[in-house]
Amino acid sequence: MSSGTPSVTPDPRRWKALFFIALAQLMVVLDATIVNIALPAAQHDLGFSDSSRQWVITAYSLAFGGLLLFGGRIADMAGRRRTFLIGLLGFAGASALGGAAVDTPMLLGARALQGAFGALLAPSALSLLAVTFTEARERARAFGIFGAIAGGGGAVGLILGGVLTEYLNWRWSLFVNVPFAVVAAFGAVTVIREPAGDRNRSRLDVPGVLLATLGLVSLVYGFTRAESDGWTAPVTIGMFAAALVLLAGFVAFEARTAHPLLPLRVITDRNRGGVYLSLGTAVIAMFGVFLFLTYYLQAVKGYSPVLTGVAFLPMIAGMITGSTQIGARLLNRVPARLLMGPGFLVAAVGMVLLAQLHTGSSYPALILPAELLLGLGMGSAFMPAMSLATLGVQPQDAGVASAMVNTSQQVGGSIGTALLNTVAANATAAWLLARRGGGAPTQQVLNTAAVHGYSVAAWWAAGILVFSSAVAFLMLNAGRPQPVKIGEGTAGAAADEELPVPTLAH
Repeated sequence: MSSGTPSVTPDPRRWKALFFIALAQLMVVLDATIVNIALPAAQHDLGFSDSSRQWVITAYSLAFGGLLLFGGRIADMAGRRRTFLIGLLGFAGASALGGAAVDTPMLLGARALQGAFGALLAPSALSLLAVTFTEARERARAFGIFGAIAGGGGAVGLILGGVLTEYLNWRWSLFVNVPFAVVAAFGAVTVIREPAGDRNRSRLDVPGVLLATLGLVSLVYGFTRAESDGWTAPVTIGMFAAALVLLAGFVAFEARTAHPLLPLRVITDRNRGGVYLSLGTAVIAMFGVFLFLTYYLQAVKGYSPVLTGVAFLPMIAGMITGSTQIGARLLNRVPARLLMGPGFLVAAVGMVLLAQLHTGSSYPALILPAELLLGLGMGSAFMPAMSLATLGVQPQDAGVASAMVNTSQQVGGSIGTALLNTVAANATAAWLLARRGGGAPTQQVLNTAAVHGYSVAAWWAAGILVFSSAVAFLMLNAGRPQPVKIGEGTAGAAADEELPVPTLAH
Protein backbone atom coordinates (compact mmCIF):
# COMPACT_ATOMS: atom_id res chain seq x y z
CA MET A 1 0.00 0.00 0.00
CA SER A 2 0.98 3.59 -0.34
CA SER A 3 3.71 4.69 2.01
CA GLY A 4 2.65 8.33 1.86
CA THR A 5 0.58 10.15 4.38
CA PRO A 6 -2.40 8.00 5.15
CA SER A 7 -5.80 9.41 4.35
CA VAL A 8 -7.54 7.10 6.75
CA THR A 9 -6.45 7.21 10.38
CA PRO A 10 -7.23 4.44 12.88
CA ASP A 11 -10.43 4.88 14.85
CA PRO A 12 -9.43 6.19 18.32
CA ARG A 13 -12.25 4.13 19.84
CA ARG A 14 -11.18 0.86 18.21
CA TRP A 15 -10.13 -0.81 21.49
CA LYS A 16 -13.48 0.00 23.08
CA ALA A 17 -15.10 -1.36 19.93
CA LEU A 18 -13.13 -4.59 20.38
CA PHE A 19 -14.74 -5.11 23.78
CA PHE A 20 -18.27 -4.96 22.36
CA ILE A 21 -17.39 -7.06 19.28
CA ALA A 22 -15.78 -9.68 21.51
CA LEU A 23 -18.79 -9.67 23.85
CA ALA A 24 -21.11 -10.42 20.92
CA GLN A 25 -18.81 -13.22 19.73
CA LEU A 26 -18.78 -14.72 23.23
CA MET A 27 -22.58 -14.73 23.27
CA VAL A 28 -22.76 -16.62 19.97
CA VAL A 29 -20.05 -19.15 20.85
CA LEU A 30 -21.22 -19.98 24.35
CA ASP A 31 -24.77 -20.48 23.09
CA ALA A 32 -23.54 -23.58 21.26
CA THR A 33 -22.97 -25.33 24.62
CA ILE A 34 -24.85 -23.43 27.34
CA VAL A 35 -28.21 -24.94 26.35
CA ASN A 36 -26.81 -28.50 26.40
CA ILE A 37 -26.44 -28.41 30.18
CA ALA A 38 -29.98 -27.10 30.58
CA LEU A 39 -31.66 -29.63 28.27
CA PRO A 40 -32.63 -32.27 30.86
CA ALA A 41 -34.34 -29.65 33.04
CA ALA A 42 -36.07 -28.10 30.01
CA GLN A 43 -37.28 -31.52 28.89
CA HIS A 44 -38.72 -32.24 32.34
CA ASP A 45 -40.43 -28.84 32.48
CA LEU A 46 -41.95 -28.82 28.98
CA GLY A 47 -42.41 -32.56 28.68
CA PHE A 48 -40.92 -33.09 25.23
CA SER A 49 -39.59 -36.40 23.92
CA ASP A 50 -35.98 -37.48 23.47
CA SER A 51 -36.27 -36.93 19.71
CA SER A 52 -37.50 -33.38 20.29
CA ARG A 53 -34.61 -32.83 22.70
CA GLN A 54 -32.20 -33.41 19.84
CA TRP A 55 -34.04 -30.80 17.78
CA VAL A 56 -33.42 -28.12 20.41
CA ILE A 57 -29.75 -28.35 19.37
CA THR A 58 -30.35 -29.16 15.70
CA ALA A 59 -32.75 -26.25 15.06
CA TYR A 60 -30.02 -23.80 16.08
CA SER A 61 -27.19 -25.49 14.18
CA LEU A 62 -29.19 -25.88 10.96
CA ALA A 63 -30.26 -22.24 10.83
CA PHE A 64 -26.84 -20.98 11.90
CA GLY A 65 -24.77 -23.18 9.59
CA GLY A 66 -27.11 -22.87 6.62
CA LEU A 67 -27.37 -19.07 6.64
CA LEU A 68 -23.79 -18.07 7.45
CA LEU A 69 -22.69 -17.27 3.89
CA PHE A 70 -25.89 -15.33 3.32
CA GLY A 71 -25.32 -13.42 6.56
CA GLY A 72 -21.74 -12.64 5.59
CA ARG A 73 -22.76 -11.23 2.22
CA ILE A 74 -25.58 -9.19 3.79
CA ALA A 75 -22.94 -7.66 6.08
CA ASP A 76 -20.84 -6.73 3.03
CA MET A 77 -23.80 -5.21 1.20
CA ALA A 78 -25.89 -3.57 3.93
CA GLY A 79 -23.00 -2.59 6.18
CA ARG A 80 -21.25 -4.62 8.86
CA ARG A 81 -22.23 -2.33 11.75
CA ARG A 82 -25.90 -2.31 10.74
CA THR A 83 -25.94 -6.10 10.29
CA PHE A 84 -24.14 -6.51 13.61
CA LEU A 85 -26.81 -4.45 15.38
CA ILE A 86 -29.71 -6.28 13.70
CA GLY A 87 -28.14 -9.60 14.58
CA LEU A 88 -27.72 -8.58 18.22
CA LEU A 89 -31.26 -7.36 18.69
CA GLY A 90 -32.73 -10.34 16.85
CA PHE A 91 -30.63 -12.78 18.85
CA ALA A 92 -31.74 -11.13 22.09
CA GLY A 93 -35.39 -11.27 21.07
CA ALA A 94 -35.15 -14.93 20.04
CA SER A 95 -33.40 -15.78 23.32
CA ALA A 96 -36.13 -14.08 25.34
CA LEU A 97 -38.75 -15.96 23.34
CA GLY A 98 -37.01 -19.27 24.03
CA GLY A 99 -36.64 -18.54 27.72
CA ALA A 100 -40.36 -17.80 27.95
CA ALA A 101 -41.34 -20.90 25.92
CA VAL A 102 -44.52 -22.60 27.13
CA ASP A 103 -44.32 -25.59 24.79
CA THR A 104 -41.95 -27.45 22.50
CA PRO A 105 -42.79 -25.71 19.18
CA MET A 106 -42.21 -22.31 20.78
CA LEU A 107 -38.80 -23.39 22.07
CA LEU A 108 -37.77 -24.95 18.75
CA GLY A 109 -38.88 -21.89 16.82
CA ALA A 110 -36.92 -19.62 19.13
CA ARG A 111 -33.80 -21.76 18.70
CA ALA A 112 -34.11 -21.58 14.91
CA LEU A 113 -34.46 -17.79 15.14
CA GLN A 114 -31.37 -17.66 17.35
CA GLY A 115 -29.44 -19.53 14.69
CA ALA A 116 -30.70 -17.25 11.90
CA PHE A 117 -29.75 -14.04 13.72
CA GLY A 118 -26.48 -15.64 14.84
CA ALA A 119 -25.67 -16.17 11.17
CA LEU A 120 -25.95 -12.38 10.72
CA LEU A 121 -24.04 -11.60 13.90
CA ALA A 122 -21.00 -13.90 13.74
CA PRO A 123 -19.57 -12.92 10.32
CA SER A 124 -20.34 -9.22 10.83
CA ALA A 125 -18.43 -9.30 14.15
CA LEU A 126 -15.32 -10.90 12.66
CA SER A 127 -15.39 -8.69 9.56
CA LEU A 128 -15.77 -5.56 11.72
CA LEU A 129 -12.67 -6.63 13.56
CA ALA A 130 -10.83 -7.24 10.29
CA VAL A 131 -11.57 -3.79 8.84
CA THR A 132 -11.08 -1.96 12.16
CA PHE A 133 -7.59 -3.28 12.92
CA THR A 134 -5.30 -3.06 9.91
CA GLU A 135 -1.92 -2.26 11.49
CA ALA A 136 0.00 -5.51 11.96
CA ARG A 137 0.90 -5.26 15.64
CA GLU A 138 -2.55 -4.02 16.74
CA ARG A 139 -4.22 -6.61 14.52
CA ALA A 140 -2.28 -9.36 16.27
CA ARG A 141 -3.35 -8.16 19.72
CA ALA A 142 -6.99 -7.75 18.70
CA PHE A 143 -7.19 -11.14 17.05
CA GLY A 144 -5.42 -12.68 20.04
CA ILE A 145 -8.28 -11.58 22.28
CA PHE A 146 -10.92 -12.53 19.73
CA GLY A 147 -9.31 -15.94 19.12
CA ALA A 148 -9.23 -16.70 22.84
CA ILE A 149 -12.96 -16.00 23.06
CA ALA A 150 -13.75 -18.01 19.93
CA GLY A 151 -11.79 -20.97 21.25
CA GLY A 152 -12.84 -20.86 24.89
CA GLY A 153 -16.43 -19.70 24.58
CA GLY A 154 -17.77 -23.24 24.42
CA ALA A 155 -16.20 -24.10 27.76
CA VAL A 156 -17.53 -20.85 29.24
CA GLY A 157 -20.97 -21.98 28.11
CA LEU A 158 -20.60 -25.23 30.04
CA ILE A 159 -19.72 -23.35 33.22
CA LEU A 160 -22.42 -20.70 32.86
CA GLY A 161 -25.03 -23.28 31.86
CA GLY A 162 -24.24 -25.37 34.92
CA VAL A 163 -24.42 -22.42 37.30
CA LEU A 164 -27.66 -21.03 35.87
CA THR A 165 -29.39 -24.42 35.70
CA GLU A 166 -28.34 -25.51 39.15
CA TYR A 167 -28.96 -22.26 41.04
CA LEU A 168 -31.64 -20.48 39.01
CA ASN A 169 -33.63 -22.14 36.23
CA TRP A 170 -32.95 -23.65 32.78
CA ARG A 171 -34.71 -20.66 31.21
CA TRP A 172 -31.85 -18.42 32.30
CA SER A 173 -29.52 -20.25 29.93
CA LEU A 174 -31.50 -18.38 27.24
CA PHE A 175 -32.43 -15.22 29.15
CA VAL A 176 -28.74 -14.57 29.88
CA ASN A 177 -28.20 -13.60 26.24
CA VAL A 178 -30.43 -10.54 26.63
CA PRO A 179 -28.08 -8.47 28.84
CA PHE A 180 -25.09 -9.57 26.72
CA ALA A 181 -26.87 -8.36 23.58
CA VAL A 182 -28.10 -5.10 25.11
CA VAL A 183 -24.59 -4.12 26.24
CA ALA A 184 -23.08 -5.06 22.86
CA ALA A 185 -25.85 -3.17 21.01
CA PHE A 186 -25.12 -0.08 23.12
CA GLY A 187 -21.51 -0.34 21.96
CA ALA A 188 -22.57 -0.81 18.35
CA VAL A 189 -24.54 2.44 18.48
CA THR A 190 -22.12 4.59 20.48
CA VAL A 191 -18.61 3.24 19.85
CA ILE A 192 -18.28 0.94 16.84
CA ARG A 193 -17.59 2.63 13.53
CA GLU A 194 -17.11 1.12 10.09
CA PRO A 195 -14.65 2.44 7.47
CA ALA A 196 -16.60 4.36 4.84
CA GLY A 197 -16.85 3.34 1.22
CA ASP A 198 -15.98 -0.37 1.40
CA ARG A 199 -19.43 -1.92 0.94
CA ASN A 200 -20.13 -4.42 -1.79
CA ARG A 201 -22.45 -2.67 -4.26
CA SER A 202 -23.17 -5.73 -6.40
CA ARG A 203 -26.58 -7.39 -6.66
CA LEU A 204 -27.51 -10.17 -4.24
CA ASP A 205 -26.83 -13.58 -5.73
CA VAL A 206 -30.23 -15.18 -5.00
CA PRO A 207 -29.53 -18.54 -6.73
CA GLY A 208 -26.24 -18.73 -4.85
CA VAL A 209 -28.03 -18.02 -1.56
CA LEU A 210 -30.52 -20.81 -2.20
CA LEU A 211 -27.90 -23.35 -3.32
CA ALA A 212 -25.52 -22.56 -0.46
CA THR A 213 -28.21 -22.49 2.23
CA LEU A 214 -29.91 -25.71 1.13
CA GLY A 215 -26.55 -27.41 0.61
CA LEU A 216 -25.19 -26.50 4.03
CA VAL A 217 -28.47 -27.36 5.76
CA SER A 218 -28.43 -30.78 4.04
CA LEU A 219 -24.82 -31.35 5.06
CA VAL A 220 -25.29 -30.37 8.73
CA TYR A 221 -28.56 -32.31 8.95
CA GLY A 222 -26.90 -35.33 7.34
CA PHE A 223 -24.33 -35.47 10.12
CA THR A 224 -27.06 -34.99 12.71
CA ARG A 225 -28.99 -37.96 11.33
CA ALA A 226 -25.79 -40.01 11.09
CA GLU A 227 -25.37 -39.54 14.84
CA SER A 228 -28.92 -40.68 15.64
CA ASP A 229 -29.80 -43.12 12.81
CA GLY A 230 -26.42 -44.38 11.61
CA TRP A 231 -24.24 -43.64 8.58
CA THR A 232 -26.03 -46.09 6.28
CA ALA A 233 -29.60 -44.99 7.05
CA PRO A 234 -31.50 -43.90 3.91
CA VAL A 235 -32.18 -40.41 5.23
CA THR A 236 -28.48 -39.94 6.10
CA ILE A 237 -27.32 -41.03 2.67
CA GLY A 238 -30.04 -38.93 1.04
CA MET A 239 -28.98 -35.81 2.93
CA PHE A 240 -25.31 -36.29 2.02
CA ALA A 241 -26.21 -36.88 -1.63
CA ALA A 242 -28.37 -33.75 -1.69
CA ALA A 243 -25.57 -31.73 -0.05
CA LEU A 244 -23.06 -32.96 -2.64
CA VAL A 245 -25.30 -32.04 -5.57
CA LEU A 246 -26.34 -28.66 -4.15
CA LEU A 247 -22.84 -27.55 -3.11
CA ALA A 248 -21.31 -28.73 -6.40
CA GLY A 249 -24.01 -26.73 -8.19
CA PHE A 250 -23.21 -23.75 -5.98
CA VAL A 251 -19.51 -23.83 -6.90
CA ALA A 252 -20.31 -24.21 -10.60
CA PHE A 253 -22.75 -21.30 -10.50
CA GLU A 254 -20.39 -19.05 -8.52
CA ALA A 255 -17.67 -19.60 -11.13
CA ARG A 256 -19.94 -18.20 -13.87
CA THR A 257 -22.05 -15.48 -12.27
CA ALA A 258 -20.99 -11.85 -12.42
CA HIS A 259 -22.02 -11.12 -8.81
CA PRO A 260 -21.22 -14.24 -6.75
CA LEU A 261 -22.33 -14.78 -3.18
CA LEU A 262 -18.92 -16.31 -2.48
CA PRO A 263 -16.23 -15.16 -4.92
CA LEU A 264 -14.12 -18.26 -5.49
CA ARG A 265 -10.96 -16.19 -5.04
CA VAL A 266 -11.82 -16.11 -1.32
CA ILE A 267 -11.49 -19.88 -0.90
CA THR A 268 -9.00 -20.70 -3.67
CA ASP A 269 -6.36 -18.47 -2.08
CA ARG A 270 -3.87 -20.97 -0.72
CA ASN A 271 -3.59 -19.43 2.73
CA ARG A 272 -7.29 -18.89 3.32
CA GLY A 273 -8.13 -22.34 1.96
CA GLY A 274 -5.54 -23.85 4.29
CA VAL A 275 -6.99 -21.98 7.25
CA TYR A 276 -10.55 -23.09 6.51
CA LEU A 277 -9.49 -26.74 6.11
CA SER A 278 -7.14 -26.94 9.11
CA LEU A 279 -9.51 -25.01 11.40
CA GLY A 280 -12.53 -27.06 10.37
CA THR A 281 -10.80 -30.38 10.98
CA ALA A 282 -9.36 -29.21 14.30
CA VAL A 283 -12.85 -28.29 15.49
CA ILE A 284 -13.89 -31.90 14.77
CA ALA A 285 -11.39 -32.99 17.39
CA MET A 286 -12.23 -30.25 19.89
CA PHE A 287 -15.89 -31.19 19.95
CA GLY A 288 -14.71 -34.58 21.19
CA VAL A 289 -13.18 -32.89 24.23
CA PHE A 290 -16.33 -31.06 25.28
CA LEU A 291 -18.57 -34.01 24.50
CA PHE A 292 -16.73 -36.94 26.05
CA LEU A 293 -15.03 -35.15 28.90
CA THR A 294 -18.42 -33.77 29.99
CA TYR A 295 -19.91 -37.27 29.93
CA TYR A 296 -16.91 -38.69 31.77
CA LEU A 297 -16.88 -36.11 34.55
CA GLN A 298 -20.63 -36.28 35.19
CA ALA A 299 -21.55 -39.92 34.51
CA VAL A 300 -18.36 -41.66 35.66
CA LYS A 301 -16.81 -39.31 38.22
CA GLY A 302 -20.15 -37.99 39.55
CA TYR A 303 -19.39 -34.27 39.13
CA SER A 304 -22.28 -31.81 39.35
CA PRO A 305 -22.99 -29.57 36.32
CA VAL A 306 -21.29 -26.63 38.06
CA LEU A 307 -18.23 -28.64 39.05
CA THR A 308 -18.02 -30.03 35.53
CA GLY A 309 -17.94 -26.52 34.16
CA VAL A 310 -15.29 -25.46 36.67
CA ALA A 311 -13.21 -28.47 35.63
CA PHE A 312 -12.90 -26.92 32.17
CA LEU A 313 -11.38 -23.68 33.52
CA PRO A 314 -7.75 -24.76 32.97
CA MET A 315 -8.47 -25.30 29.29
CA ILE A 316 -9.96 -21.79 29.05
CA ALA A 317 -6.89 -20.39 30.81
CA GLY A 318 -4.67 -22.27 28.39
CA MET A 319 -6.57 -20.90 25.39
CA ILE A 320 -6.35 -17.34 26.65
CA THR A 321 -2.63 -17.73 27.31
CA GLY A 322 -1.95 -19.41 23.98
CA SER A 323 -3.92 -16.83 22.04
CA THR A 324 -2.84 -13.60 23.75
CA GLN A 325 0.65 -14.46 25.02
CA ILE A 326 1.92 -16.82 22.32
CA GLY A 327 -0.09 -16.25 19.16
CA ALA A 328 -0.46 -12.48 19.42
CA ARG A 329 3.16 -11.92 20.46
CA LEU A 330 4.68 -14.12 17.74
CA LEU A 331 2.35 -13.50 14.80
CA ASN A 332 4.38 -10.52 13.56
CA ARG A 333 7.68 -12.37 14.07
CA VAL A 334 7.17 -15.80 12.55
CA PRO A 335 5.03 -17.19 9.69
CA ALA A 336 1.53 -18.28 10.67
CA ARG A 337 2.22 -21.91 9.77
CA LEU A 338 4.89 -22.00 12.51
CA LEU A 339 2.19 -21.11 15.03
CA MET A 340 -0.72 -23.14 13.70
CA GLY A 341 1.20 -26.32 12.87
CA PRO A 342 2.95 -26.69 16.25
CA GLY A 343 -0.19 -25.48 18.04
CA PHE A 344 -2.27 -28.31 16.62
CA LEU A 345 0.52 -30.77 17.50
CA VAL A 346 0.59 -29.59 21.12
CA ALA A 347 -3.19 -30.03 21.24
CA ALA A 348 -2.75 -33.53 19.79
CA VAL A 349 -0.40 -34.41 22.67
CA GLY A 350 -3.09 -33.25 25.09
CA MET A 351 -5.60 -35.47 23.29
CA VAL A 352 -3.23 -38.44 23.55
CA LEU A 353 -3.17 -37.89 27.31
CA LEU A 354 -6.97 -37.97 27.37
CA ALA A 355 -6.85 -41.26 25.48
CA GLN A 356 -5.29 -42.77 28.64
CA LEU A 357 -8.50 -42.21 30.63
CA HIS A 358 -9.88 -45.00 32.79
CA THR A 359 -12.62 -45.00 35.40
CA GLY A 360 -10.23 -44.18 38.23
CA SER A 361 -8.17 -41.48 36.48
CA SER A 362 -7.02 -38.57 38.60
CA TYR A 363 -8.10 -35.08 37.55
CA PRO A 364 -4.86 -33.35 38.72
CA ALA A 365 -2.55 -36.04 37.32
CA LEU A 366 -4.14 -36.65 33.92
CA ILE A 367 -7.07 -34.43 32.96
CA LEU A 368 -5.54 -31.14 34.15
CA PRO A 369 -2.30 -31.39 32.10
CA ALA A 370 -4.29 -32.64 29.10
CA GLU A 371 -6.59 -29.61 29.29
CA LEU A 372 -3.66 -27.21 29.61
CA LEU A 373 -1.96 -28.67 26.53
CA LEU A 374 -5.20 -28.59 24.56
CA GLY A 375 -5.85 -24.99 25.56
CA LEU A 376 -2.33 -23.76 24.85
CA GLY A 377 -2.17 -25.55 21.52
CA MET A 378 -5.58 -24.52 20.24
CA GLY A 379 -5.20 -20.94 21.51
CA SER A 380 -1.86 -20.59 19.72
CA ALA A 381 -3.41 -21.92 16.50
CA PHE A 382 -6.82 -20.21 16.61
CA MET A 383 -5.45 -16.70 16.85
CA PRO A 384 -3.33 -16.70 13.65
CA ALA A 385 -6.07 -18.67 11.88
CA MET A 386 -8.64 -15.95 12.59
CA SER A 387 -6.26 -13.24 11.43
CA LEU A 388 -4.99 -15.01 8.30
CA ALA A 389 -8.50 -15.93 7.17
CA THR A 390 -9.29 -12.25 6.60
CA LEU A 391 -5.79 -10.91 5.82
CA GLY A 392 -5.52 -9.44 2.33
CA VAL A 393 -9.17 -10.03 1.44
CA GLN A 394 -10.96 -7.20 -0.34
CA PRO A 395 -12.93 -5.11 2.17
CA GLN A 396 -16.03 -5.74 0.05
CA ASP A 397 -15.61 -9.48 0.70
CA ALA A 398 -14.63 -9.31 4.39
CA GLY A 399 -18.07 -10.42 5.56
CA VAL A 400 -18.28 -13.50 3.39
CA ALA A 401 -14.63 -14.42 4.13
CA SER A 402 -15.45 -14.17 7.85
CA ALA A 403 -18.56 -16.28 7.27
CA MET A 404 -16.36 -19.01 5.79
CA VAL A 405 -14.40 -19.16 9.07
CA ASN A 406 -17.64 -19.71 10.97
CA THR A 407 -18.92 -22.15 8.35
CA SER A 408 -15.80 -24.32 8.59
CA GLN A 409 -16.19 -24.38 12.38
CA GLN A 410 -19.91 -25.16 12.22
CA VAL A 411 -19.50 -27.98 9.71
CA GLY A 412 -16.49 -29.27 11.67
CA GLY A 413 -18.54 -29.31 14.85
CA SER A 414 -21.34 -31.24 13.16
CA ILE A 415 -18.88 -33.77 11.77
CA GLY A 416 -17.12 -34.08 15.12
CA THR A 417 -20.31 -34.73 17.05
CA ALA A 418 -21.53 -37.40 14.61
CA LEU A 419 -18.18 -39.03 13.82
CA LEU A 420 -16.73 -39.24 17.32
CA ASN A 421 -20.06 -40.28 18.83
CA THR A 422 -20.20 -43.14 16.33
CA VAL A 423 -16.59 -44.15 17.01
CA ALA A 424 -17.15 -44.13 20.78
CA ALA A 425 -20.45 -46.03 20.59
CA ASN A 426 -19.00 -48.72 18.32
CA ALA A 427 -15.92 -49.13 20.52
CA THR A 428 -18.12 -49.38 23.64
CA ALA A 429 -20.38 -52.00 22.02
CA ALA A 430 -17.39 -54.03 20.81
CA TRP A 431 -15.82 -53.97 24.29
CA LEU A 432 -19.05 -55.20 25.90
CA LEU A 433 -19.52 -57.89 23.24
CA ALA A 434 -15.98 -59.21 23.73
CA ARG A 435 -16.49 -59.47 27.50
CA ARG A 436 -20.11 -60.50 27.74
CA GLY A 437 -20.96 -63.09 30.33
CA GLY A 438 -24.02 -64.30 32.15
CA GLY A 439 -26.48 -61.71 33.41
CA ALA A 440 -26.74 -57.99 32.87
CA PRO A 441 -23.52 -55.97 33.13
CA THR A 442 -22.96 -54.02 36.33
CA GLN A 443 -22.74 -50.23 36.37
CA GLN A 444 -18.99 -50.52 36.86
CA VAL A 445 -18.71 -52.65 33.72
CA LEU A 446 -20.85 -50.20 31.77
CA ASN A 447 -18.71 -47.28 32.95
CA THR A 448 -15.54 -49.10 31.98
CA ALA A 449 -16.96 -49.83 28.53
CA ALA A 450 -18.01 -46.21 28.07
CA VAL A 451 -14.59 -44.88 29.07
CA HIS A 452 -12.99 -47.32 26.63
CA GLY A 453 -15.17 -45.76 23.91
CA TYR A 454 -14.10 -42.26 24.96
CA SER A 455 -10.45 -43.33 24.82
CA VAL A 456 -10.77 -44.71 21.29
CA ALA A 457 -12.53 -41.50 20.18
CA ALA A 458 -9.71 -39.46 21.76
CA TRP A 459 -7.15 -41.39 19.69
CA TRP A 460 -9.13 -40.52 16.57
CA ALA A 461 -9.28 -36.88 17.65
CA ALA A 462 -5.50 -36.85 18.16
CA GLY A 463 -5.02 -38.18 14.63
CA ILE A 464 -7.33 -35.50 13.26
CA LEU A 465 -5.29 -32.80 15.02
CA VAL A 466 -2.10 -34.20 13.48
CA PHE A 467 -3.81 -33.93 10.09
CA SER A 468 -4.75 -30.30 10.86
CA SER A 469 -1.11 -29.63 11.71
CA ALA A 470 0.05 -31.17 8.42
CA VAL A 471 -2.42 -29.02 6.47
CA ALA A 472 -1.12 -25.89 8.22
CA PHE A 473 2.53 -26.77 7.54
CA LEU A 474 1.97 -27.72 3.89
CA MET A 475 -0.68 -25.25 2.68
CA LEU A 476 0.10 -22.02 4.48
CA ASN A 477 2.86 -20.05 2.77
CA ALA A 478 2.22 -16.60 4.21
CA GLY A 479 5.25 -15.25 5.96
CA ARG A 480 5.54 -12.65 8.68
CA PRO A 481 3.03 -9.80 8.08
CA GLN A 482 4.79 -6.48 7.54
CA PRO A 483 3.43 -3.27 9.06
CA VAL A 484 1.42 -1.33 6.47
CA LYS A 485 -0.42 1.93 6.22
CA ILE A 486 -3.81 2.43 4.69
CA GLY A 487 -3.18 4.31 1.50
CA GLU A 488 -5.22 6.79 -0.38
CA GLY A 489 -7.91 5.31 -2.56
CA THR A 490 -8.50 2.12 -0.62
CA ALA A 491 -11.84 3.15 0.76
CA GLY A 492 -13.24 3.93 -2.62
CA ALA A 493 -11.98 0.88 -4.46
CA ALA A 494 -14.50 -0.73 -6.70
CA ALA A 495 -16.02 -4.01 -5.63
CA ASP A 496 -14.50 -5.97 -8.49
CA GLU A 497 -10.95 -4.59 -8.20
CA GLU A 498 -8.16 -6.46 -6.49
CA LEU A 499 -7.11 -4.28 -3.58
CA PRO A 500 -3.49 -4.00 -2.46
CA VAL A 501 -2.79 -6.45 0.34
CA PRO A 502 -0.29 -6.41 3.19
CA THR A 503 3.19 -7.42 2.07
CA LEU A 504 4.14 -10.93 3.16
CA ALA A 505 7.76 -11.85 3.72
CA HIS A 506 8.43 -15.36 2.44
